[in-house]
Amino acid sequence: MKPLLRVEKVSKTFYGSGLLRRHPVRALDEVSFEVQEGEIFGLVGESGSGKTTLARTILFLAPPSAGKVYFEDACLNDLPARAWRRMRSRMQIIFQDPHGSLNPRMSIRESLEEGLLNLGVSRKKRMERVRKILDDVGIPFAQAEWYPHEFSGGQKQRIVIARALSMRPKFLVLDEPVSNLDVSIQAGIINLLLDLKKEFNFTYVFISHNLDLIGYLSTRVGVLKAGRLVETGPTEEVLTNPRHPYTRELVENPLSFIKAGVP
Repeated sequence: MKPLLRVEKVSKTFYGSGLLRRHPVRALDEVSFEVQEGEIFGLVGESGSGKTTLARTILFLAPPSAGKVYFEDACLNDLPARAWRRMRSRMQIIFQDPHGSLNPRMSIRESLEEGLLNLGVSRKKRMERVRKILDDVGIPFAQAEWYPHEFSGGQKQRIVIARALSMRPKFLVLDEPVSNLDVSIQAGIINLLLDLKKEFNFTYVFISHNLDLIGYLSTRVGVLKAGRLVETGPTEEVLTNPRHPYTRELVENPLSFIKAGVP
């Protein structure tokens, strides 16, 4: 079976300006993995390990400094600019902070229609799709003209998910999608994501520092340390019989995930 996503020796280096340019930061170092269609691939690692950088890099929000990314056999490195509009609609990301993900000056309807406008979707079809996706995520259509500050954190994350759904994607990167939410509403978002996956046969890369959540959701997992993927494999096997010392440390001391740094 061909993978939906294939990442081959991807590296990402950040350069500062002036004197800082002499000391580049290598955030990712030859990361390689595959994601099969319809699966949930978990990605774990402590803060500062490069998880979010990897998420942005494989979606070319921050293109790799080296290496190749393939999606549906298309090499994203070589994709013409004209083809990116269609590809962007098929690959979406949901970040961990729903409060910062929505424009406070735009109504929910306007936020959900923004991508559709760029694709040239007619007003009638935009409204039909907004109604449908709000229903899919459990937000009443009567609230479509409300603004982000009128919703709770959990409702905002549902709206962010709805915005991703508006593009009818095939593949979603979920970057700590519940870490900024109250524990009482995290389960509702997780169940929503699972229901949507079942309904639309989505493929997920699920990023988290919560081993219990990764163990519950993912079929396979990759362990990221200081920008390097040190171990991959079936989730149960990796979490019950870790081969790499770093993975073993994280399994035995899960609180070591939570360290100061940039996620």
